[in-house]
Amino acid sequence: MILINFILGAMGPWQVVLIIAAILLLFGGRKIPELMKGLGGGIKEFKKASKEDDTEDQEEEN
Repeated sequence: MILINFILGAMGPWQVVLIIAAILLLFGGRKIPELMKGLGGGIKEFKKASKEDDTEDQEEEN
């Protein structure tokens, strides 16, 4: 989260608009929702795996 705030803080609003426009040109409007869905699924799996790892660590301590 801190990295995102740092990156967005270092960029002005026009740079953000330019990046979004470039992404739309590269992938097209129809591909963006599919990409975001895949990214969201990956983040969900990562959180699930990290929670399972924390649970295993707590069980080993007991």
